[in-house]
Amino acid sequence: MKDNNFRMPIVLVGNTFKYEIEATVKLFIPASRFSFSENISDASGDRYIIASVDESGTDMLLSADIKLEGRELLSLSDTIPCSDKDTAEHELCRLVYHGLSSLLGLTPPWGLMTGIRPVKKVTELIEQGMNFDDIEDVLTRKYELSPDKLRLAYATAVNQLPILKKIDRSAASLYVSIPFCPTRCSYCSFVSHSMDSAIKLMPEYVSALCRELEIIGKIVRETDTKIDTIYFGGGTPTSISAVDIRTIMECVADNFNLDKVREYSFEAGRPDTITEEKLRVIKELGADRISVNPQTLNDDVLKVIGRKHSGRDFLNAFETARKIGFGNINTDLIAGLPTESADSFKKTLEKILELSPESITVHTLTLKRAATLFENSSENLDNPAAEMVEYSVDRLMESGYNPYYLYRQKNTVDNLENVGYSKKGFESYYNIFIMDETQTILGAGCAASTKLVYPGGKIQRIHNYKFPYEYINRFESLMEKKSEVTECLKKIRSMKP
Repeated sequence: MKDNNFRMPIVLVGNTFKYEIEATVKLFIPASRFSFSENISDASGDRYIIASVDESGTDMLLSADIKLEGRELLSLSDTIPCSDKDTAEHELCRLVYHGLSSLLGLTPPWGLMTGIRPVKKVTELIEQGMNFDDIEDVLTRKYELSPDKLRLAYATAVNQLPILKKIDRSAASLYVSIPFCPTRCSYCSFVSHSMDSAIKLMPEYVSALCRELEIIGKIVRETDTKIDTIYFGGGTPTSISAVDIRTIMECVADNFNLDKVREYSFEAGRPDTITEEKLRVIKELGADRISVNPQTLNDDVLKVIGRKHSGRDFLNAFETARKIGFGNINTDLIAGLPTESADSFKKTLEKILELSPESITVHTLTLKRAATLFENSSENLDNPAAEMVEYSVDRLMESGYNPYYLYRQKNTVDNLENVGYSKKGFESYYNIFIMDETQTILGAGCAASTKLVYPGGKIQRIHNYKFPYEYINRFESLMEKKSEVTECLKKIRSMKP
């Protein structure tokens, strides 16, 4: 039985490269916990890693000693010229990477590349004037990523660039958080709250959210800031009533100029929360893009992950959205859900293609500590997610859906990725902006995050309280931080669109 309290020791000698060393180890040993120290004596038992840097004269000696249960101790070393910290960190991670690859017989598809935004590295090289062959040479040498992932990242960057070139950096986007769900899915780690427990807080939450929207709206008007895109997310925003949806969306319309908004998205989400009445309110009040998210059309898998709807419920919700007149619908799928077979996933994707939504997002199961599935992580790591993802890339692109945004997360099954695909002209601006981090995003509501992007690229984040009762009870102290928003918006007004 797995000991969920065990923390694998990682000893760092002569360096402070904790973040990148841990990220590298997680490429091979996801959904695990680690302890860090500088004391060699802590490397005991049958599982540990020692990562060392020893500077002597003009050289640096890098070494990695790795012991995994049931395998011989492996020691690797390399000598590099004394250089900057980043080079030493990267090369020490490379030693750990090759050691774990050798012991476990695994080659991660993204190679040494860690971090959420691999496409940004490709975009930067394209903007330097490099062609595909140049980029392949640079990134393969540095990160050892697979040809398939390089091609996917390159295709995504190429599809993003025309939109990024039109970005208005003097504008801002607005994110509105409705952090509630009817139930919590077993794979979910978002700070979302069951409607059963949150229903009594709803009147106070809606009131506080509207107050925050009024405050942000006043700042936006005073700084003459244009709102470029709006995104209602969660949670599942359609968990709340049609009346509450109307109240919040009317507050947005009253406090922000929607005339120049290029995209207004509402994440309708789970089919069991979607009604014709709610969809009509959403459309009436300006949203022109919605998401209806089945995750899978396999009813048995839906039960396993804790969903209270069927595949048929999704089809009905999608049909209702089309009937009402939504011409820009996204659907989310998840590759690697527990008990899902490769064939079952393929059948879901083929059915979605028959519906011809404007965009399809394929996520890969991620085992977060806050998710129920984390407790049985070893069982969930053994599934055909890679086959599902590989099938989706080829099938979607041949069907006219191009990758336009991509991100990765720690503890993702098989070290895979999440990709948004769309028909040409239906790329989501908001999704691109949040991944590229080139436009300020103003967050309103519980668990929302404001991302202030200053001229020159400096980024400052302001996080709202995670829980509704905190957000409501500490609202005044939270609003004191809005002066930082005013300062940033004044500065970005001087930037060229």
